[in-house]
Amino acid sequence: MKDIRNFCVIAHIDHGKSTLSDRLLEETKTISERDMKAQTLDDMDLERERGITIKSHAIQLYYDHSDGQRYTYNLIDTPGHVDFSYEVSRSIAACEGALLLVDASQGIQAQTISNLYLAMEHDLEIIPILNKVDMESAMIDEVSDQIIDLIGCDVEDIIHASGKTGVGVVDILEAIAHRIPAPSGDPEAPLQALIFDSMFNQFRGVIAYFRIMNGTIKKGDKVRFVNTGGEYVADEIGVLQLEQIPKPVLYAGNVGYIITGIKDSKEVKVGDTITLKDNPCSVGIQGFEDVKPMVFAGIYPIDNDDFEDLRDSLEKLQLNDASLVFEPETSVALGFGFRCGFLGMLHLEIIQERLSREFNQEVITTVPNVSYVAYTKREGSKIINTPTDLPDLSVLDRVEEPYIRAQIISKPEYIGQIMTLCMDKRGTLTNQTYLTTERVELTFEMPLAEIVFDFYDRLKSISRGYASFDYYPIKYQASDLVKLDIKLNGESVDALSSLVHRTKAESFGRQICKRLKQLLPRQQFMIAIQAAIGAKIIARETISALRKDVTAKCYGGDITRKRKLLEKQKKGKKKMRQIGSVQVPQKAFLEVLKLDGS
Repeated sequence: MKDIRNFCVIAHIDHGKSTLSDRLLEETKTISERDMKAQTLDDMDLERERGITIKSHAIQLYYDHSDGQRYTYNLIDTPGHVDFSYEVSRSIAACEGALLLVDASQGIQAQTISNLYLAMEHDLEIIPILNKVDMESAMIDEVSDQIIDLIGCDVEDIIHASGKTGVGVVDILEAIAHRIPAPSGDPEAPLQALIFDSMFNQFRGVIAYFRIMNGTIKKGDKVRFVNTGGEYVADEIGVLQLEQIPKPVLYAGNVGYIITGIKDSKEVKVGDTITLKDNPCSVGIQGFEDVKPMVFAGIYPIDNDDFEDLRDSLEKLQLNDASLVFEPETSVALGFGFRCGFLGMLHLEIIQERLSREFNQEVITTVPNVSYVAYTKREGSKIINTPTDLPDLSVLDRVEEPYIRAQIISKPEYIGQIMTLCMDKRGTLTNQTYLTTERVELTFEMPLAEIVFDFYDRLKSISRGYASFDYYPIKYQASDLVKLDIKLNGESVDALSSLVHRTKAESFGRQICKRLKQLLPRQQFMIAIQAAIGAKIIARETISALRKDVTAKCYGGDITRKRKLLEKQKKGKKKMRQIGSVQVPQKAFLEVLKLDGS
């Protein structure tokens, strides 16, 4: 155990985690030059296309130290985006140390601070690394001062590195051996192993990734999952390199995988504890947080016959992404589907894309919203996940919405525009701190619902990409919310209903009506698109009818003949409008949320 080091790489998005991980793999000869490619650990096409890490990736390296000792390094590369912070929290729970990467050209940003505090809560040993020191725009002295102010280290403790050129990689590998403590644990104690990730293989079933805190596990052992109570045989155990390498036995302190032939994804829960059936541990490993979804949306199959396939796909996806939660629901407009909880809008987008690519599931997503708490005059509180759950106004006392504390770090010249944006989103400025003369941290309290749609994109555009953003939930607060219904020819479309603040209802309603007018195909009859709060119509657009030229056959003759044909057409259109129904195409559901007209 004294030769093992478990550590993760944490940083803000785009600070060079994956590139530096590539250099560590090269230096330790874990991967040959022939197999080397950019972002080696990012194995999803989606990650390569977008240039972001979506999943944590664990890999084992072997390093021959200058003192002649051979060390085993278990590295976990983590995502940097705020929507994937749950991946980071799970990785940190399996480590004793963390490499804190800071981009020398950008300095400390919001997610850097957030991930650092997460690591400190778990008492991890922090190794600060100044990355991208080879760039012309690198502010080495200034950013070093920021790191010293943040974590209170000495300037000699900061390692200068470059993921591009490989500078400082050997220093990092040496520092991991000296600074990060070896794992503590008793190999002779009853087995206690934390499941920190899992995946589904169509041939071998569920593969669980674990970190052994205490005890020893051998191939063929009978194991029990403490929380789910399931008992299985360890058909194969091993360590994680670029491929899975089987091993006959694994001891305390090791990170590895287990295959038990489980085919049902519900039987494995991330955060569960693995123990032996014959010599179980007395308690499971504690302190693993349950995920708290921030944004909710309905996901429905385009064809209702695909409902069960969609359920299987979501269960398999949940294995690989434990922050996804879902439950069945029905909609009048869309049929059977699932109410899903996400950590943010990027998370929702990624899940939708993965369903399409990995499982061939084309889906419709309803208007995303957040969870509210409604208080009635008699029955107490009730959680509202969809607008249809809102109690009748006659019994409703008040509705409370979730508030967040948002930390925005930017250059001072953008303060005015950022404040205007946050005030528009019903935010309140609570703190303003100058980290340096060139960097200011603004703290706002604002409703979570206001940042769901376009906040992040607008923040990036007004600050020219310089502002970084992080948030966490703080409280629920009473708010004047109304249910906004979208009606087509007087019929409400429940999938387009939303809960909005009264002050924003009219502009939001107008935008959706205009968007639907562009997206809905014209019919033989006129279509009225209305936005309504209760019985009050607050916005309306009209799609005119397709007109068939019924007088084309009349060439010459009396005008009364033409008028008779037009009157007959008018009666037919009136009857058609009474019995005709408007079908909302899938494209409209997918596009209606892009309210900026893009």
